[in-house]
Amino acid sequence: MPISSGFFIALYLVFALVGLFGAARADGYLYAFALMLMAFGVLMGLSVIKRHYDATHPH
Repeated sequence: MPISSGFFIALYLVFALVGLFGAARADGYLYAFALMLMAFGVLMGLSVIKRHYDATHPH
């Protein structure tokens, strides 16, 4: 896995953690934003992993 992919996985993990901790302490619109931030971090991190897997295991 290239260094850049590892960097982006770590960055998206930070986004997901900030969203998780933000959702634990917030309410209302900030709660919804924190949940969306967490979902963004998880989905983008998984897309980086999928992109790496698709590049190393072509069909």
